[in-house]
Order: sequence, then structure tokens, then C-alpha cells
Amino acid sequence: MPGTLWKEFSKGLWKELPPFRLVLGLCPVLAVTKSASTGLGMGMAVIFVLALSNMIISLVRNMIPQKVRIACFIVISASLVVAVELLMQAYAYPLYQSLGIFVPLIVVNCIILGRAEAFAGKNPVLPSLADGLGMGLGYTLSLTFLGAVRELFGAGTLFGAPVMPSAFEPFAFMVEAPGAFVCLGLILASMNYLNAHMARRRGEEEPENPRSGCMACGACSRANSPAQQ
Repeated sequence: MPGTLWKEFSKGLWKELPPFRLVLGLCPVLAVTKSASTGLGMGMAVIFVLALSNMIISLVRNMIPQKVRIACFIVISASLVVAVELLMQAYAYPLYQSLGIFVPLIVVNCIILGRAEAFAGKNPVLPSLADGLGMGLGYTLSLTFLGAVRELFGAGTLFGAPVMPSAFEPFAFMVEAPGAFVCLGLILASMNYLNAHMARRRGEEEPENPRSGCMACGACSRANSPAQQ
């Protein structure tokens, strides 16, 4: 059991890293990563919602009618998002203002619904919790890293503290929308190159990563299968 739990937890840290391997949840990745602190804050909110929604959905999965499972998943995640909003408003209001509309939009984040449909709705509680924690942590690390890169080169700071020399001239482009796309593209290219390089060193074929994109969750294919009609 511990080995199984570690496998489900660790897959979200590299093999199925949500924004960079599965290419999921990109709207917040591009919108809230002007700084490392906003990326970290958004990631922590996603960890809370994803881990608890996975656990709750796994607990009640046998009581949810198949035809309304998506609606039930949304109700569960929406309830948790409301709790996150209230906690942020009470204890981290500046962060809540920085994240804006993207906090309530966690409800329809494809990572939340994708993991509910692909994993939590079919597996026991502990593996579902491990899956949610791993995916959430991987997502948090991704947002924080991207936010740190953009903040470092776009403002010369890291978590709001100056770290670059006084002669450094910030690249304003990095904290604008085009800078987010460029940074994301460079990170995706770097990860693909690293995966191919590691595969060659092991004497394996280069991975094609067929699980990337929204079809990674498999929800659409199951919804359109004859058994679901």
C-alpha cells in the first residue's frame, strides 16, 4: 500500500505534471504568475480544493448516479472553493485581491474535474487523496517556478524582495501577457528536450506523451461511449 500511495502521489510531480506534461489548467498558469507569491497562493488554493474534492468524491462515488456525476463533482468542488474564498478574504485579503476572478474559477478548472472523473470516481479514498495532493503540489510548484522566473527578470525581485543588482534593467515584457506565453513555451520545450535526452541515455525510444491535453482525463471518451448513451 505505501508503494502504491507513493506512486499515485509522485506521478504529479513530473510524469504527469499538470501544466507542463498534461498541459491542463493553463488559464491560471498564464494569468496569475506575474510573481512567485501569487503563483504560490493560487497553487495552495488548488491543493486544498483538489485534495479534499478527490477524497470526498471517492467516499461518495458509489452513491452518485452515473448520469449526474459531473454535476455532483462540480457541486462538491464549488463548496470547497467557497471555503477557500472565505479563508482568503479573512486571512490573506491582499492575495485574494491579486488572484481576483481566478479563485472562483477553480470550480471549473479542468484539473479538478479531470482528476475527479479519471481517478477519484473509481478509486479508494487514500489513493485518491494521494493523487490529489501530488497533482496539487506539482501544479503549485509549476506556478511558483513560472512566477519566480517572470518576477525575477520582469521586476528584479523574488517574493517581493530585490535580488538583482541595482544596475539591472527589468524586462517589462516578462510581466505582461506575451511574456507568460514565451516563458511557458520555453519551459515546455526544455522539459520535452530533457525527457528525450533521458530516454536516449537509457536506450529507450523518445516519449511521445500521448496523454497531454484535455483528453488526458479520458472523460470525453467515456461520456461518448455506448455504455454511457
